[in-house]
Amino acid sequence: MKLKYSTLLIAFFISFCGVSQEMKTGFAYLETGKFKLAETFFETVLQTYPSNKTARLCYGRAIGLNGDSKKAVRLFTALLDDFPTDFEVKLNYAEALLWNKDYTSAKGYYQNLLKENDTSFPALLGYANTLSNLKEFENAIIYVDKALIVLPKNKNALISKKYMRLGLANDKMKLQNYLEAETLLKENFEDFTNDKETLLNLANLYLISNQMDRAKEIYEIIGDTPANRFISLNGIALAEHLKSNDKAALVVSQTAFDSLTEQTDVSLKNQTTERYIQALIWNKKYSLAEKEIDDLVLKNKNLENWILALRATLNIYKSDFKKSISDYNLILKNDSTSFDGNLGKANALKASGYYDAAYKSAKNTLNFYKNQKDATNFIKSLDRHFTPFIETKASYSFDNGNNEAYSYTANSEFSFTTKLKLLASYNYRTTANSVTNMSAKSNNFLAGIFYQILNNLTFKGCLGITSSNTETINYSQLLADFSLKIKPFKLQNLELGYKRELQNFNAELLDREIVQNNFLVNYSLNTNFRLGWFTQYYYTFQNDDNTRNLLFTSLYYSILDKPSLKAGFNYQNISFKKTVPTIYFSPRKFNAVEVFVNLIKDENIAKNNEWFYELTAATGYQFIEDDQKQSTYRIQGKLGYKFKERSALNIYGLQSNIASASAAGFKFTEIGLRFKWYLFKKPLFKK
Repeated sequence: MKLKYSTLLIAFFISFCGVSQEMKTGFAYLETGKFKLAETFFETVLQTYPSNKTARLCYGRAIGLNGDSKKAVRLFTALLDDFPTDFEVKLNYAEALLWNKDYTSAKGYYQNLLKENDTSFPALLGYANTLSNLKEFENAIIYVDKALIVLPKNKNALISKKYMRLGLANDKMKLQNYLEAETLLKENFEDFTNDKETLLNLANLYLISNQMDRAKEIYEIIGDTPANRFISLNGIALAEHLKSNDKAALVVSQTAFDSLTEQTDVSLKNQTTERYIQALIWNKKYSLAEKEIDDLVLKNKNLENWILALRATLNIYKSDFKKSISDYNLILKNDSTSFDGNLGKANALKASGYYDAAYKSAKNTLNFYKNQKDATNFIKSLDRHFTPFIETKASYSFDNGNNEAYSYTANSEFSFTTKLKLLASYNYRTTANSVTNMSAKSNNFLAGIFYQILNNLTFKGCLGITSSNTETINYSQLLADFSLKIKPFKLQNLELGYKRELQNFNAELLDREIVQNNFLVNYSLNTNFRLGWFTQYYYTFQNDDNTRNLLFTSLYYSILDKPSLKAGFNYQNISFKKTVPTIYFSPRKFNAVEVFVNLIKDENIAKNNEWFYELTAATGYQFIEDDQKQSTYRIQGKLGYKFKERSALNIYGLQSNIASASAAGFKFTEIGLRFKWYLFKKPLFKK
């Protein structure tokens, strides 16, 4: 927030200059802010009366108030040499130090002046303004109050106090002391009813503290003044967006944009245009947003940063991060302190996989904007991505083939750098069948690494062992999990992998020691028009001389973003080389189609002390061999709570009657409990 401080009352200083008729015109220039005319006037007077103290003082003030603070300091230094004990000369010298932004020297000088006269209004107000410029707002308010005791209701002092409160409230907001900040801001209304700057700061406080309805109320008050209508509508649109009500944000912003005329102030026109294009982007109306941005580019040969920021934002939403980073670099070339440039670049770098560079850019933001909430939250989010954690899950499952199973799983990740992670997982599972009276248990352990080779290429490699015990056999087998994940083009992801595992769904399968070697390909494609496509292919060969081909593909449409609501079609095809139906489900020909709806509030976007959830419902048909079609259903859900900072807990359940390549029977149910705990507050490499 930029603070402004009024100068001391010029009239006060003119009072000691005498009432010479010759200088009345010059005094009037000073009083009415015509400092250039005052400078010329008193320069002429000094040609005739070079030693006149009054003319020298007024000339010095005219020089300083006209912007040449260094020359003003020199003039008042010379006056001090000639009048070393003159208190009024000292006051003017002190104020010249303020004009020159030499706040440290001014602070010490005012302290000496107050020792001479602790009831001097100019000294008290000047000292208060000095403290304010040094960001010592609490002490500044103490001294401006002392000045107001000397001259109650003085306008300049009240204006100074207003900005001191704004400064102190801003500091409180950075520390997230929102209630204290709110109290300070509302105190301004005692002296300045519905002050615009205070209202804007109060609205900003409500936005930062996630009180969107209250922010809207403030923006509506601002809009009661016709001249502030665009500011009001732009603010309301932002509040609607932060409430995840992007359609309403666009309606409000469209109203403001359509109201622009040739007579609209340029600054307001730019702000309104910017908000309108942002609203188009929030609503994924990328073609319209791009058209508006292109129009701005054509009309402005030298692109201002706000136009570059719009284009960069659009490209982030379209996942064209290279172009986005390029525009953010142009912004930073124009202004290295740009908030949008530094933090926007950090977001684009993170999305591109350049994590170290993203950290650096976010820290640059905080160098210029200390304790800024968005930047600190960005770093916290990035830290969380690399913070070691343990995730545990306990589950119970059963099917209509009289199989029951209890399972306990623990997974852990330890990041040593932004590129290297150590992975480990352990699973203990017991299964039994009440009809065959068979039971078995298995212990699986895997350990390995995750390594980011390039920003768009990662490798995961895990090796482990499974130890299984049944009523007739005990054995151990090697486990493996290797994969390469690639982002070949924007909005696309490709995974190539190999997994070695055991068929362990029930005790009979464990007793037969069937090892599966899976080669897999996963491919996903997103679009900028809400359609998405995911395809998975498995080729599996087993140690019982059987092979399997499995193809799964899903085409879906994103209906809502927050919470995420998707609907679509799934298709699955499975074929085995050999059919062994008495051992495991292994058709030569299997097809399934279904329609599904998925509603999700993701744990990763849930805030601390918030619920998260997921619900999927699907129905369709399956075709096994040449049998008649069978209707299918699938329902699964979870409900969880995200605790402060480091932990989350959820329950989940699923039921399906879709035949599975590893499960005999057509009805399967599982319920479970999951807990995730981050071991530290920060990544190991930041300790």
